[in-house]
Amino acid sequence: MFNLGLQQKWLKHFLLIGPFILAFFQFPIHSAMGAQKFEVPTNENASDVLPPGLISGKSYRVRNTVVSYGYMHTYTVDSDFGVFEVTGDLALRKLIREIGAIAALREVKKSEAYMAGLKTAASKSVEFGSNLMTDPVDTISGVPKGVARVFENVKTGLTAKAGPGEDSKAEQALAVSSSKRDLAARLGVDVYSSNSVLQKELNSVAWATALGSLSLSVALAPVGGPAVAAVSITRMSQQLNDVLREYPPQRLRQMNQEKLQAMGVTSDLATRFLDHPSYTPTHETVMVQSLEALSGARGRDAFIQMALSADDEESANFFMNIAETLRGYQSKAGPIGEISVYGPLTFAKAANGVVLIPLPLDHGIWTERAGQRVPMAMAAYKAANPDLKKYEAWVTGTVSKLARQEMAKLGVQVVEKVDKRVEYIY
Repeated sequence: MFNLGLQQKWLKHFLLIGPFILAFFQFPIHSAMGAQKFEVPTNENASDVLPPGLISGKSYRVRNTVVSYGYMHTYTVDSDFGVFEVTGDLALRKLIREIGAIAALREVKKSEAYMAGLKTAASKSVEFGSNLMTDPVDTISGVPKGVARVFENVKTGLTAKAGPGEDSKAEQALAVSSSKRDLAARLGVDVYSSNSVLQKELNSVAWATALGSLSLSVALAPVGGPAVAAVSITRMSQQLNDVLREYPPQRLRQMNQEKLQAMGVTSDLATRFLDHPSYTPTHETVMVQSLEALSGARGRDAFIQMALSADDEESANFFMNIAETLRGYQSKAGPIGEISVYGPLTFAKAANGVVLIPLPLDHGIWTERAGQRVPMAMAAYKAANPDLKKYEAWVTGTVSKLARQEMAKLGVQVVEKVDKRVEYIY
Protein backbone atom coordinates (compact mmCIF):
# COMPACT_ATOMS: atom_id res chain seq x y z
CA MET A 1 0.00 0.00 0.00
CA PHE A 2 1.25 3.47 -0.88
CA ASN A 3 2.03 6.06 1.74
CA LEU A 4 3.91 9.34 1.78
CA GLY A 5 6.67 7.92 3.98
CA LEU A 6 7.49 5.25 1.43
CA GLN A 7 7.40 7.87 -1.32
CA GLN A 8 9.89 10.06 0.51
CA LYS A 9 12.08 7.03 1.19
CA TRP A 10 12.02 6.15 -2.50
CA LEU A 11 12.95 9.70 -3.48
CA LYS A 12 15.92 9.61 -1.09
CA HIS A 13 16.97 6.27 -2.53
CA PHE A 14 16.57 7.64 -6.05
CA LEU A 15 18.85 10.57 -5.32
CA LEU A 16 21.54 8.16 -4.15
CA ILE A 17 21.35 5.67 -6.99
CA GLY A 18 20.03 8.02 -9.70
CA PRO A 19 23.37 8.45 -11.50
CA PHE A 20 23.75 4.68 -11.78
CA ILE A 21 20.21 4.22 -13.08
CA LEU A 22 20.78 7.05 -15.53
CA ALA A 23 23.95 5.42 -16.74
CA PHE A 24 22.01 2.20 -17.24
CA PHE A 25 19.38 3.86 -19.41
CA GLN A 26 21.99 5.80 -21.35
CA PHE A 27 24.08 2.72 -22.10
CA PRO A 28 22.10 1.60 -25.18
CA ILE A 29 22.63 5.00 -26.76
CA HIS A 30 26.28 4.25 -27.44
CA SER A 31 26.17 0.49 -27.45
CA ALA A 32 26.50 -1.91 -30.35
CA MET A 33 22.69 -2.13 -30.39
CA GLY A 34 22.68 1.20 -32.18
CA ALA A 35 22.13 4.81 -31.23
CA GLN A 36 18.77 5.70 -29.72
CA LYS A 37 16.86 8.35 -31.63
CA PHE A 38 15.99 11.66 -30.03
CA GLU A 39 14.15 14.74 -31.24
CA VAL A 40 15.21 18.36 -30.93
CA PRO A 41 12.60 21.07 -30.28
CA THR A 42 11.87 23.40 -33.18
CA ASN A 43 9.69 26.46 -33.45
CA GLU A 44 6.34 26.11 -35.18
CA ASN A 45 3.89 28.30 -37.09
CA ALA A 46 0.74 29.46 -35.35
CA SER A 47 -1.28 28.42 -38.41
CA ASP A 48 -0.05 24.85 -37.93
CA VAL A 49 -0.97 24.50 -34.26
CA LEU A 50 -4.03 26.71 -33.79
CA PRO A 51 -7.47 26.77 -35.42
CA PRO A 52 -8.01 29.87 -37.59
CA GLY A 53 -10.55 31.28 -35.13
CA LEU A 54 -7.93 31.59 -32.40
CA ILE A 55 -5.11 33.15 -34.40
CA SER A 56 -6.71 36.57 -34.56
CA GLY A 57 -9.71 38.38 -33.19
CA LYS A 58 -11.20 41.85 -32.82
CA SER A 59 -8.50 43.16 -30.49
CA TYR A 60 -5.57 40.76 -30.89
CA ARG A 61 -3.40 38.66 -33.18
CA VAL A 62 -1.11 35.75 -32.31
CA ARG A 63 2.34 36.10 -33.86
CA ASN A 64 3.18 33.41 -36.37
CA THR A 65 6.30 32.09 -34.62
CA VAL A 66 5.41 29.71 -31.80
CA VAL A 67 8.34 28.79 -29.55
CA SER A 68 8.44 25.16 -28.44
CA TYR A 69 10.78 23.45 -26.00
CA GLY A 70 9.41 20.00 -26.68
CA TYR A 71 6.52 20.12 -24.22
CA MET A 72 4.57 23.39 -24.29
CA HIS A 73 3.96 26.16 -26.80
CA THR A 74 4.91 29.75 -25.98
CA TYR A 75 2.89 32.40 -27.79
CA THR A 76 3.42 36.12 -28.29
CA VAL A 77 0.17 38.01 -28.74
CA ASP A 78 -0.14 41.55 -30.08
CA SER A 79 -3.25 43.32 -28.84
CA ASP A 80 -4.82 46.75 -28.64
CA PHE A 81 -3.74 46.75 -25.00
CA GLY A 82 -0.10 45.73 -25.33
CA VAL A 83 2.01 42.67 -26.08
CA PHE A 84 1.44 39.51 -24.05
CA GLU A 85 3.49 36.33 -23.81
CA VAL A 86 1.92 33.16 -22.51
CA THR A 87 2.93 29.51 -22.31
CA GLY A 88 0.45 26.72 -22.95
CA ASP A 89 -2.50 26.21 -25.30
CA LEU A 90 -4.93 26.37 -22.40
CA ALA A 91 -3.24 29.51 -21.09
CA LEU A 92 -3.60 31.11 -24.54
CA ARG A 93 -7.33 30.45 -24.51
CA LYS A 94 -7.51 32.08 -21.10
CA LEU A 95 -5.57 35.11 -22.36
CA ILE A 96 -7.90 35.53 -25.34
CA ARG A 97 -10.87 35.64 -23.00
CA GLU A 98 -9.05 38.22 -20.88
CA ILE A 99 -8.37 40.41 -23.90
CA GLY A 100 -12.09 40.33 -24.67
CA ALA A 101 -12.83 41.33 -21.08
CA ILE A 102 -10.30 44.19 -21.19
CA ALA A 103 -11.98 45.51 -24.35
CA ALA A 104 -15.37 45.32 -22.66
CA LEU A 105 -14.11 47.13 -19.55
CA ARG A 106 -12.53 49.86 -21.65
CA GLU A 107 -15.94 50.43 -23.26
CA VAL A 108 -17.54 50.62 -19.81
CA LYS A 109 -15.05 53.33 -18.81
CA LYS A 110 -16.17 55.52 -21.73
CA SER A 111 -19.67 55.85 -20.33
CA GLU A 112 -20.98 58.87 -18.46
CA ALA A 113 -22.27 56.56 -15.73
CA TYR A 114 -18.76 55.29 -15.08
CA MET A 115 -17.30 58.78 -14.89
CA ALA A 116 -19.98 59.79 -12.39
CA GLY A 117 -19.31 56.70 -10.29
CA LEU A 118 -15.57 57.26 -10.38
CA LYS A 119 -16.00 60.87 -9.28
CA THR A 120 -17.97 59.77 -6.24
CA ALA A 121 -15.48 57.01 -5.41
CA ALA A 122 -12.52 59.38 -5.76
CA SER A 123 -13.85 61.45 -2.88
CA LYS A 124 -13.25 58.53 -0.52
CA SER A 125 -9.80 57.46 0.64
CA VAL A 126 -8.52 54.20 2.04
CA GLU A 127 -5.28 53.73 3.96
CA PHE A 128 -3.44 50.40 4.05
CA GLY A 129 -1.04 50.51 6.96
CA SER A 130 0.86 53.76 6.65
CA ASN A 131 0.39 54.16 2.88
CA LEU A 132 -2.34 56.51 1.79
CA MET A 133 -3.85 55.19 -1.43
CA THR A 134 -4.12 58.41 -3.37
CA ASP A 135 -4.58 56.36 -6.53
CA PRO A 136 -6.18 53.12 -5.35
CA VAL A 137 -6.48 51.61 -8.81
CA ASP A 138 -2.77 51.85 -9.65
CA THR A 139 -1.69 50.95 -6.12
CA ILE A 140 -3.66 47.73 -6.01
CA SER A 141 -2.68 46.77 -9.56
CA GLY A 142 0.98 47.35 -8.81
CA VAL A 143 1.35 44.53 -6.30
CA PRO A 144 3.46 41.97 -8.21
CA LYS A 145 2.05 38.44 -8.08
CA GLY A 146 0.18 39.54 -4.97
CA VAL A 147 -3.09 40.65 -6.46
CA ALA A 148 -4.48 37.24 -5.54
CA ARG A 149 -4.29 38.12 -1.87
CA VAL A 150 -4.77 41.89 -1.83
CA PHE A 151 -7.76 41.66 0.46
CA GLU A 152 -6.86 38.42 2.24
CA ASN A 153 -6.35 40.05 5.62
CA VAL A 154 -7.77 43.43 4.74
CA LYS A 155 -9.24 44.23 8.15
CA THR A 156 -5.85 44.05 9.86
CA GLY A 157 -4.27 46.44 7.36
CA LEU A 158 -6.77 49.29 7.36
CA THR A 159 -5.95 52.00 9.87
CA ALA A 160 -7.70 55.12 8.63
CA LYS A 161 -10.79 56.13 10.55
CA ALA A 162 -14.02 56.81 8.71
CA GLY A 163 -15.56 60.22 8.90
CA PRO A 164 -19.17 60.86 9.91
CA GLY A 165 -21.55 59.10 7.56
CA GLU A 166 -18.77 57.08 5.85
CA ASP A 167 -18.50 53.30 5.80
CA SER A 168 -15.51 51.96 7.70
CA LYS A 169 -12.39 51.63 5.57
CA ALA A 170 -12.43 47.87 6.04
CA GLU A 171 -16.01 47.69 4.80
CA GLN A 172 -15.13 49.87 1.84
CA ALA A 173 -12.20 47.68 0.82
CA LEU A 174 -14.23 44.51 1.29
CA ALA A 175 -16.94 46.04 -0.88
CA VAL A 176 -14.38 46.72 -3.64
CA SER A 177 -13.12 43.15 -3.36
CA SER A 178 -16.65 41.75 -3.58
CA SER A 179 -17.52 43.98 -6.52
CA LYS A 180 -14.36 42.96 -8.33
CA ARG A 181 -15.11 39.26 -7.89
CA ASP A 182 -18.65 39.77 -9.15
CA LEU A 183 -17.40 41.76 -12.13
CA ALA A 184 -14.85 39.11 -13.09
CA ALA A 185 -17.44 36.34 -12.81
CA ARG A 186 -19.86 38.19 -15.07
CA LEU A 187 -17.11 38.70 -17.64
CA GLY A 188 -16.02 35.06 -17.41
CA VAL A 189 -12.42 35.74 -16.36
CA ASP A 190 -10.22 34.73 -13.44
CA VAL A 191 -10.31 37.41 -10.75
CA TYR A 192 -6.86 36.24 -9.57
CA SER A 193 -5.25 36.32 -13.02
CA SER A 194 -1.64 37.53 -13.26
CA ASN A 195 -2.64 39.70 -16.24
CA SER A 196 -1.78 43.17 -14.90
CA VAL A 197 -3.74 44.99 -17.62
CA LEU A 198 -6.88 43.03 -16.79
CA GLN A 199 -6.31 43.61 -13.08
CA LYS A 200 -6.08 47.37 -13.54
CA GLU A 201 -9.31 47.49 -15.52
CA LEU A 202 -11.15 45.27 -13.03
CA ASN A 203 -9.90 47.37 -10.12
CA SER A 204 -10.94 50.59 -11.82
CA VAL A 205 -14.52 49.55 -12.55
CA ALA A 206 -14.87 47.72 -9.21
CA TRP A 207 -13.82 50.90 -7.40
CA ALA A 208 -16.47 52.94 -9.22
CA THR A 209 -19.20 50.37 -8.56
CA ALA A 210 -18.38 49.62 -4.92
CA LEU A 211 -17.73 53.15 -3.67
CA GLY A 212 -19.35 55.25 -6.36
CA SER A 213 -22.79 55.63 -7.83
CA LEU A 214 -22.29 53.06 -10.59
CA SER A 215 -24.09 49.71 -10.36
CA LEU A 216 -22.74 46.57 -11.98
CA SER A 217 -25.89 46.11 -14.03
CA VAL A 218 -25.53 49.63 -15.45
CA ALA A 219 -21.77 49.23 -15.94
CA LEU A 220 -22.15 46.02 -17.92
CA ALA A 221 -25.30 46.96 -19.81
CA PRO A 222 -23.36 47.52 -23.06
CA VAL A 223 -21.56 44.19 -22.60
CA GLY A 224 -24.46 41.89 -21.80
CA GLY A 225 -23.21 38.42 -20.88
CA PRO A 226 -19.64 37.13 -20.70
CA ALA A 227 -17.04 39.11 -22.59
CA VAL A 228 -17.15 38.46 -26.31
CA ALA A 229 -14.16 36.34 -27.30
CA ALA A 230 -13.19 33.54 -29.62
CA VAL A 231 -13.19 31.11 -26.70
CA SER A 232 -16.44 30.24 -24.96
CA ILE A 233 -16.37 29.67 -21.22
CA THR A 234 -16.67 26.04 -20.10
CA ARG A 235 -19.25 24.78 -17.62
CA MET A 236 -16.51 24.03 -15.10
CA SER A 237 -15.05 27.51 -15.53
CA GLN A 238 -18.44 29.07 -14.90
CA GLN A 239 -18.95 26.96 -11.78
CA LEU A 240 -15.51 27.97 -10.53
CA ASN A 241 -16.20 31.64 -11.22
CA ASP A 242 -19.38 31.35 -9.17
CA VAL A 243 -17.34 29.99 -6.24
CA LEU A 244 -14.68 32.68 -6.61
CA ARG A 245 -17.39 35.33 -6.75
CA GLU A 246 -19.14 34.11 -3.61
CA TYR A 247 -16.16 33.58 -1.31
CA PRO A 248 -13.26 35.93 -0.46
CA PRO A 249 -9.69 34.54 -0.43
CA GLN A 250 -9.58 33.86 3.31
CA ARG A 251 -12.79 31.83 3.18
CA LEU A 252 -11.51 29.89 0.14
CA ARG A 253 -8.34 29.11 2.04
CA GLN A 254 -10.28 27.82 5.02
CA MET A 255 -12.48 25.66 2.81
CA ASN A 256 -9.48 24.25 0.93
CA GLN A 257 -7.63 23.54 4.19
CA GLU A 258 -10.59 21.60 5.56
CA LYS A 259 -10.98 19.59 2.36
CA LEU A 260 -7.28 18.73 2.23
CA GLN A 261 -7.30 17.51 5.82
CA ALA A 262 -10.40 15.41 5.06
CA MET A 263 -8.36 13.72 2.31
CA GLY A 264 -5.64 12.79 4.80
CA VAL A 265 -3.25 15.62 3.96
CA THR A 266 -1.43 16.71 7.11
CA SER A 267 -2.01 20.21 8.44
CA ASP A 268 1.63 21.14 7.81
CA LEU A 269 1.59 19.96 4.20
CA ALA A 270 -1.73 21.67 3.52
CA THR A 271 -0.42 24.93 4.95
CA ARG A 272 2.75 24.76 2.85
CA PHE A 273 0.65 24.21 -0.25
CA LEU A 274 -1.82 27.01 0.52
CA ASP A 275 1.06 29.37 1.35
CA HIS A 276 2.97 28.54 -1.83
CA PRO A 277 3.78 31.75 -3.77
CA SER A 278 3.25 30.19 -7.21
CA TYR A 279 -0.38 29.28 -6.55
CA THR A 280 -3.29 31.71 -6.58
CA PRO A 281 -6.61 30.97 -4.85
CA THR A 282 -7.84 29.86 -8.28
CA HIS A 283 -5.07 27.26 -8.68
CA GLU A 284 -5.60 26.01 -5.14
CA THR A 285 -9.37 25.79 -5.40
CA VAL A 286 -9.29 23.95 -8.74
CA MET A 287 -6.70 21.48 -7.49
CA VAL A 288 -8.44 20.82 -4.19
CA GLN A 289 -11.85 20.41 -5.82
CA SER A 290 -10.37 18.06 -8.43
CA LEU A 291 -8.66 15.91 -5.79
CA GLU A 292 -11.79 15.93 -3.65
CA ALA A 293 -13.69 14.43 -6.58
CA LEU A 294 -11.41 11.35 -6.33
CA SER A 295 -13.39 10.15 -3.34
CA GLY A 296 -11.44 7.65 -1.24
CA ALA A 297 -8.33 7.68 -3.44
CA ARG A 298 -5.10 7.03 -1.57
CA GLY A 299 -1.95 9.04 -2.19
CA ARG A 300 -3.48 12.44 -2.78
CA ASP A 301 -1.04 13.78 -0.22
CA ALA A 302 1.83 12.58 -2.44
CA PHE A 303 0.49 14.66 -5.29
CA ILE A 304 0.26 17.76 -3.07
CA GLN A 305 3.84 17.12 -1.99
CA MET A 306 4.92 16.97 -5.63
CA ALA A 307 3.00 20.17 -6.39
CA LEU A 308 5.24 22.05 -3.95
CA SER A 309 7.98 21.90 -6.61
CA ALA A 310 6.16 24.54 -8.71
CA ASP A 311 8.29 27.66 -9.06
CA ASP A 312 6.29 29.83 -11.47
CA GLU A 313 2.85 30.25 -13.02
CA GLU A 314 3.60 27.83 -15.85
CA SER A 315 4.47 24.97 -13.50
CA ALA A 316 1.51 25.86 -11.27
CA ASN A 317 -0.75 25.53 -14.33
CA PHE A 318 0.91 22.20 -15.12
CA PHE A 319 0.08 20.70 -11.73
CA MET A 320 -3.43 22.18 -11.82
CA ASN A 321 -3.99 20.55 -15.22
CA ILE A 322 -2.77 17.20 -13.87
CA ALA A 323 -5.36 17.40 -11.08
CA GLU A 324 -8.04 18.31 -13.63
CA THR A 325 -7.06 15.32 -15.78
CA LEU A 326 -7.37 13.03 -12.77
CA ARG A 327 -10.83 14.40 -12.06
CA GLY A 328 -11.78 14.05 -15.73
CA TYR A 329 -10.66 10.42 -15.85
CA GLN A 330 -12.62 9.67 -12.70
CA SER A 331 -15.71 11.14 -14.36
CA LYS A 332 -15.30 9.71 -17.86
CA ALA A 333 -13.48 6.39 -17.46
CA GLY A 334 -13.56 5.01 -13.93
CA PRO A 335 -12.80 5.57 -10.25
CA ILE A 336 -9.18 6.17 -9.24
CA GLY A 337 -8.05 4.21 -6.22
CA GLU A 338 -4.44 5.26 -5.66
CA ILE A 339 -2.06 8.02 -6.77
CA SER A 340 1.70 7.59 -6.82
CA VAL A 341 4.53 9.88 -7.90
CA TYR A 342 7.75 8.59 -9.42
CA GLY A 343 10.23 11.03 -10.91
CA PRO A 344 8.39 13.50 -13.17
CA LEU A 345 5.34 11.28 -13.62
CA THR A 346 2.08 10.91 -11.72
CA PHE A 347 0.52 7.43 -11.77
CA ALA A 348 -3.15 6.88 -10.95
CA LYS A 349 -4.33 3.32 -10.45
CA ALA A 350 -7.97 3.00 -11.57
CA ALA A 351 -10.60 0.42 -10.72
CA ASN A 352 -10.84 -0.64 -14.37
CA GLY A 353 -7.29 -1.99 -14.24
CA VAL A 354 -5.72 0.95 -16.09
CA VAL A 355 -2.89 3.04 -14.70
CA LEU A 356 -3.44 6.61 -15.82
CA ILE A 357 -0.46 8.90 -16.50
CA PRO A 358 -1.78 12.48 -16.86
CA LEU A 359 0.43 14.59 -19.15
CA PRO A 360 -0.70 18.19 -19.78
CA LEU A 361 1.42 18.76 -22.90
CA ASP A 362 0.72 20.89 -25.97
CA HIS A 363 2.98 18.75 -28.15
CA GLY A 364 5.38 16.27 -26.64
CA ILE A 365 8.47 15.07 -28.49
CA TRP A 366 11.02 12.43 -27.52
CA THR A 367 13.90 14.58 -26.33
CA GLU A 368 17.05 13.15 -24.80
CA ARG A 369 15.83 14.24 -21.38
CA ALA A 370 12.48 12.52 -21.89
CA GLY A 371 14.33 9.44 -23.10
CA GLN A 372 16.17 9.32 -19.78
CA ARG A 373 13.59 10.35 -17.20
CA VAL A 374 10.42 8.67 -18.50
CA PRO A 375 11.91 5.14 -18.70
CA MET A 376 13.38 5.58 -15.20
CA ALA A 377 10.02 6.56 -13.74
CA MET A 378 8.23 3.74 -15.58
CA ALA A 379 10.79 1.16 -14.42
CA ALA A 380 10.49 2.30 -10.80
CA TYR A 381 6.69 2.21 -10.79
CA LYS A 382 6.52 -1.16 -12.53
CA ALA A 383 9.03 -2.61 -10.05
CA ALA A 384 6.72 -1.55 -7.21
CA ASN A 385 3.59 -2.72 -9.06
CA PRO A 386 4.57 -5.81 -11.08
CA ASP A 387 0.99 -7.04 -11.53
CA LEU A 388 -0.20 -3.94 -13.39
CA LYS A 389 0.01 -4.25 -17.16
CA LYS A 390 -2.20 -1.61 -18.79
CA TYR A 391 -0.97 2.00 -18.92
CA GLU A 392 -2.54 5.03 -20.60
CA ALA A 393 -0.97 8.48 -20.92
CA TRP A 394 -3.69 11.11 -21.28
CA VAL A 395 -2.20 14.08 -23.15
CA THR A 396 -4.06 17.37 -23.43
CA GLY A 397 -2.53 17.98 -26.87
CA THR A 398 -0.49 15.65 -29.07
CA VAL A 399 2.82 13.79 -29.20
CA SER A 400 5.20 13.10 -32.05
CA LYS A 401 5.28 9.79 -33.88
CA LEU A 402 8.60 8.89 -32.25
CA ALA A 403 7.29 9.76 -28.77
CA ARG A 404 4.26 7.55 -29.33
CA GLN A 405 6.51 4.68 -30.49
CA GLU A 406 8.85 5.02 -27.51
CA MET A 407 5.96 5.17 -25.07
CA ALA A 408 4.55 2.04 -26.69
CA LYS A 409 7.86 0.26 -26.06
CA LEU A 410 7.39 1.10 -22.39
CA GLY A 411 3.91 -0.41 -22.49
CA VAL A 412 2.07 2.92 -22.51
CA GLN A 413 -0.80 3.74 -24.85
CA VAL A 414 -0.98 7.48 -25.60
CA VAL A 415 -4.44 9.06 -25.67
CA GLU A 416 -4.24 12.47 -27.34
CA LYS A 417 -6.41 15.60 -27.23
CA VAL A 418 -8.13 14.72 -23.99
CA ASP A 419 -9.02 18.42 -23.68
CA LYS A 420 -11.95 17.41 -25.90
CA ARG A 421 -13.10 14.92 -23.25
CA VAL A 422 -12.08 16.67 -20.04
CA GLU A 423 -13.19 20.16 -19.03
CA TYR A 424 -10.23 22.35 -18.10
CA ILE A 425 -10.40 25.75 -16.46
CA TYR A 426 -9.49 28.59 -18.84
